[in-house]
Amino acid sequence: MALTIEIVTVERVVRTEKDVEVLIAPGSEGQLAILPRHAALMTTIVPGILTFRRAGVEEDFMLAGGFMEVRDDRVTILADAAEAADEIDAERAEAARHRAQERLRQAMENPSLGLDLARAQASLQRSLMRLRAVDRVRRRRTDGRPRM
Repeated sequence: MALTIEIVTVERVVRTEKDVEVLIAPGSEGQLAILPRHAALMTTIVPGILTFRRAGVEEDFMLAGGFMEVRDDRVTILADAAEAADEIDAERAEAARHRAQERLRQAMENPSLGLDLARAQASLQRSLMRLRAVDRVRRRRTDGRPRM
């Protein structure tokens, strides 16, 4: 038995995969490991890295939060945003991190500017998750060992 997973955002279906052996997701109460024949489940997911293994090969995705449903060996991720780690532009993510840090610094130093602190924090968190996903892919390519 194996899982079928579908990662969906408002804009598009990001990925559909069959024959998935295990899925690790960033749940609101901690990391969730989903294996075939898992009990039905509906939960929130927080920004983080989603990893799944299929035919012994792992793939990572950056998720910006959302919901996950598990039912009958089918996992549906309804994500606020999702990107495959190997499709993330590391330079662009690093530039976004710097911009978010600067906006956050400005918002904290001068509240009268009216900068949205929550948006700056969310932007920083999203860029950090992108960089973390890219780093996982790079490490996996250099040493060849699974990372679960």
